[in-house]
Amino acid sequence: MTNRPNIYAAAPIDRASLRRKDEDWLTEAWLAPASRVLPIWQTKSFVAGPEDAPRAVLLPAEGLDAVPIFLGLMDGTPVFTVDLSMVEDPDALPALRGHGRFEDLRVTGPLMPEGEAALCAYARGMVWWNARHRFCGVCGSPAATAEGGHVRLCTNPDCATHHFPRTDPAVIMLVHDGGDRAVLGRQSRFPPGMHSVLAGFLEPGESLEDTVAREVFEEVGLTVTDIRYRSSQPWPFPSSLMLGFTARATSFDIDTGNDELESARWFDRDFLRTHTPDETFRLARPDSIAHRLIREWMAEG
Repeated sequence: MTNRPNIYAAAPIDRASLRRKDEDWLTEAWLAPASRVLPIWQTKSFVAGPEDAPRAVLLPAEGLDAVPIFLGLMDGTPVFTVDLSMVEDPDALPALRGHGRFEDLRVTGPLMPEGEAALCAYARGMVWWNARHRFCGVCGSPAATAEGGHVRLCTNPDCATHHFPRTDPAVIMLVHDGGDRAVLGRQSRFPPGMHSVLAGFLEPGESLEDTVAREVFEEVGLTVTDIRYRSSQPWPFPSSLMLGFTARATSFDIDTGNDELESARWFDRDFLRTHTPDETFRLARPDSIAHRLIREWMAEG
């Protein structure tokens, strides 16, 4: 296992969380000419450069009329994001025109410098959460932005609940037989030929290890042991944290009868190493922790 971070992790920014409570400082930082903004439009990130090597674009705040969300400090420079989704044609905004284009991070992320992809993921996640928590989940009153966009505060004084950004923990696991076989499956929504490891969401009252064992049994009918944590990855599509594991199977007859998967089977390590990707079989997308789990297991044998 290598120590390098997964794509979308390790954003090169000081989140400066203590500054979030200082409204005067946030206002001054937003108005400062040196401050920069990473805009989001309908979940898409603002990038420039060639299609095969896009770069994130950070702009001056002037002309971007939207509620700022404070991301942190980069080399002392305040960095914000804004949600421009209400703008019908962002190309018509003078502050944006000629500086770049909005692209889906799922397309550009694997092609960007890793730090920039991580920053875009952070911005996308914060914009997504704020856009979907405009009302209090306790009493239904409007929820105002606070602490630089990292809190939504219920405006009903009798409630005044503080809501914080939500990240959904999910386990993702490569199941092997202790030898040279691993389980890969595919869902019907996957691109043609794509196979991946198993995954599922944590439920209340479960440990991560409990979730790994339950999800493997529910998806393919296998029991597992020797559950080992590997690494994690922010996955802002829309708001998950993927926690990667390996697990050794103690039963070997795969059963996908619960319809969670279109298919699943054991694959030999040599096949995974030598097969040329095609419409019948290909691995998970290269920016995913699933791809990393598979590659690490292939390299170990």
